[in-house]
Amino acid sequence: MERIRVRFAPSPTGALHIGGVRTALFNYLFARKNAGDFILRIEDTDSSRYVEGAEQYIINALKWCGLKFDEGAGIGGPHSPYRQSERKHIYQQYAEQLVDDGFAYYAFDTSEELENARTAGDANGNTFVYNYTTRNSMKNSLSLPAHEVQQYKLQTNNWVIRFRIPVDTTVSVDDLVRGNVSVNTSVLDDKVLWKKNDELPTYHLANIVDDKLMEITHVIRGEEWLPSLPLHILIYNAFKWKQPQFAHLPLLLKPDGKGKLSKRDGDKLGFPVFPLKWTAPDGEISRGYREDGYFPEALINFLALLGWNAGTEQELFSMDELIRQFDLERVVKSGAKFNIDKAKWFNQQYLKTKKNEELAALYMPVLQEKGLNPPPRYVAKVCGLIKERAVFVSDFWDLSYYFFMTPENYDDKAVKKYCNDTSSDILTSISDILSGISDFSAEKTEQAIHSWIELQGMKTGAVMNLFRLAIVGASIGPSMFDIITLIGKKETLFRLETFLWFIQH
Repeated sequence: MERIRVRFAPSPTGALHIGGVRTALFNYLFARKNAGDFILRIEDTDSSRYVEGAEQYIINALKWCGLKFDEGAGIGGPHSPYRQSERKHIYQQYAEQLVDDGFAYYAFDTSEELENARTAGDANGNTFVYNYTTRNSMKNSLSLPAHEVQQYKLQTNNWVIRFRIPVDTTVSVDDLVRGNVSVNTSVLDDKVLWKKNDELPTYHLANIVDDKLMEITHVIRGEEWLPSLPLHILIYNAFKWKQPQFAHLPLLLKPDGKGKLSKRDGDKLGFPVFPLKWTAPDGEISRGYREDGYFPEALINFLALLGWNAGTEQELFSMDELIRQFDLERVVKSGAKFNIDKAKWFNQQYLKTKKNEELAALYMPVLQEKGLNPPPRYVAKVCGLIKERAVFVSDFWDLSYYFFMTPENYDDKAVKKYCNDTSSDILTSISDILSGISDFSAEKTEQAIHSWIELQGMKTGAVMNLFRLAIVGASIGPSMFDIITLIGKKETLFRLETFLWFIQH
């Protein structure tokens, strides 16, 4: 049985978009589900768009997301090298083979001549397309005598090899997501495959040659490549190569569903579109999900359900569960709306499941920046009390500052709402009760205070809100008895005394 091999093949032209991460994820899940190989190939043949640092960013992003590749740039493998710029010596022979076999031709048109053809077409109300209707009137090996072709090849450096699209031919392929895709070649143009000036192939030739040489069995890529599919099928057929199976994934759409999600949408709506923070060559900084406080497993879970579903009501999936249940047949055709609130929800769910010690380790740097250095065990207990209310670790301080410092001021609205002529007596009584308790556990303190409230015939809410205000300084926080148990008897009594002084003066 043929071994499954898939590849993720980004171009290092900038930061890896979150849509690219999802494409990588679906490739990874498919490979792992089928005990196959996941390959990272860097498609850097467009030297004019190459951005320094982008390749390492891609590798770092995949690593952070937990998408470990088996072969590829940075780690090598049996099909090295995995950067197309390092494979440039490979492609010309394949382009020349297509010319020799009649499937491609040399084209010597200058940029000025091509622009003139476009201008003339526009003047006649026709959009110029380099194809079967125009190729014989252009400067190429199909229209020129052989000696002129040789002369141009030897004396000029701006020639290219174009694929010769057949006339009025239907190209059909069964896409694993789209079903049958059929296109008539009359709508296609003769794409450039290889360029003499930099001796580099275009995407159309390089990706097919590399997929063949790297034994790729399944090409899982974004919907934006669907228009190129007929050309790619024609090239496979020209080489008489077995084509891989194709699966074109639905687009990630803007939150309103109107168009593809772009970097500008994230900037405008205030959420990241990159997995990690990215600093562009011009110094522009773009936010990343890692730096915004997302857990990688939460982001992966969120992305997995954008365009795919398991056919159940389940929403939370570990990576192992995603691998077991992933199936390309359950990938939808329509675009998936990007919902940042859902991404936050996933992060919240994963935060809740984290061990308190792990959260404490993440929270400690925040506390240390504020000049605090509490014991890790104490911080872990605090995290256990507040994590149900947090979305990000960055929320922890606002949810828990009162565990680390005595309130220096009190919420004005709460003071006006809960303080009255009886407040001093109530707080004095609470202080007296707590002073006499030797076992300062949450269970014992709660039992003592509630028994006293019931005995006095008071309203529990009124008393407890006043108590909370004295200890916390605001109407926030988990169970009061969990709070006072953690801060301790001495600190609890000190805060009661401090608040009594505040309301009496």
